[in-house]
Amino acid sequence: MENSYEEGRLLLINKPVDWTSFDVVKKLRYVLKVKKIGHAGTLDPLATGLLIIGTGKFTKKLNELQGLDKGYEGIIEIGKTTPSYDLETEFDSETEWSHLNEEDFKRVNNFLTGPIQQIPPAHSAIKIGGERAYKKARKNKEVKMEPRSVIIHKFDIDTSKLPDIKFSVSCSKGTYIRSLAHDFGKELGVGGYLKKLVRTSVGNYQLSDAVDLDEFIRQHNEGN
Repeated sequence: MENSYEEGRLLLINKPVDWTSFDVVKKLRYVLKVKKIGHAGTLDPLATGLLIIGTGKFTKKLNELQGLDKGYEGIIEIGKTTPSYDLETEFDSETEWSHLNEEDFKRVNNFLTGPIQQIPPAHSAIKIGGERAYKKARKNKEVKMEPRSVIIHKFDIDTSKLPDIKFSVSCSKGTYIRSLAHDFGKELGVGGYLKKLVRTSVGNYQLSDAVDLDEFIRQHNEGN
């Protein structure tokens, strides 16, 4: 079994919450006893969902897979903000939102659909001057993030359970859904943060075809 992984396999894993993408890679490197292994696109620790793992010769495909469009589902809570744009950090503002109506949500939703300029979160893995941005942010150093062009192909929202807004998004490579949540709240004038995130697809690869990490490890160990 190990030989097939050493030679090369693509694995679709449902990443558990509170694991980094590298944690999953490290765990599978140990379990599968392979040297060459990597993933095709980072998921934040608080996010769950589809993580594509490549082993052996399939690690060469990972860059290509990273360039594919991504699909996500989740919840944006309006009226509150955090420095990390998600629940990694404490709330730093709270604003009344009950005056908002469907027209407000539709306007902002349309504004954030299509080609947009987006500023990545300061709490992200992007390198600035050789250091990860989130490390600077955690030390309360000033972090200047440059805007980037991304495409939001589809952005569907459900406002039936405010202040939580359920959403599904299809977007280009490099899109930060945390930034999308932050910008959504900012454009509404009340703030917002990403409460929950699940990656549902990478190109034609679907979360429905992925295996929970624990289940994958159990199946592997039973097969040996």
